[in-house]
Amino acid sequence: MSPLDVTQEALKAHLMEYSVKTGDFVLKSGKRSTWFIDSKQTACRPEAMELMATALLALVPDEATAIGGLTMGADPVAFITAGIAATRGRHLKAFSVRKEEKDHGAGGRIAGALLPGDKVVVTEDTVTRGTSLLEAVHAVQAFGAEVILLTAIVDRGGTCEAMAAAEGLPFKAVLTAPDLGFPFEGGA
Repeated sequence: MSPLDVTQEALKAHLMEYSVKTGDFVLKSGKRSTWFIDSKQTACRPEAMELMATALLALVPDEATAIGGLTMGADPVAFITAGIAATRGRHLKAFSVRKEEKDHGAGGRIAGALLPGDKVVVTEDTVTRGTSLLEAVHAVQAFGAEVILLTAIVDRGGTCEAMAAAEGLPFKAVLTAPDLGFPFEGGA
């Protein structure tokens, strides 16, 4: 097994222990599911931060200059990944996309170290339909940065790759619902 495979397996084990819950859940879409994942329970624990960042950095293209996405789902993923990258000599700026435009201070939807022209990875902790990813993509593009990749720690829906392709963008997930032993939710 490669070092990356070992990292992904350890991340998967951590997600299964701390983030995945089984039962009867109502999803954001209003649909019901027999499982739920709160990836922040993994992303925000110190023993898993490096695992998550290492697995995600393996997907991030060398030309990327910034990583971020819609607050709150992307925040721990982006900021931890940028921090770990810096300790390895790789410089990625981190940012958040606000859910609505700020009307005071500098204003706008972007908070953090994003500049027009940056080559951006838009990320999220867990995606089902991918609507948060797309919302962040559009805000980043309106700001003047170039989105080069969409990522997630977990793809639970199985529809994000097609959704991203329709926007002319690649999508890669570190892990998928089937990797965790569950069927895709099909964009629930």
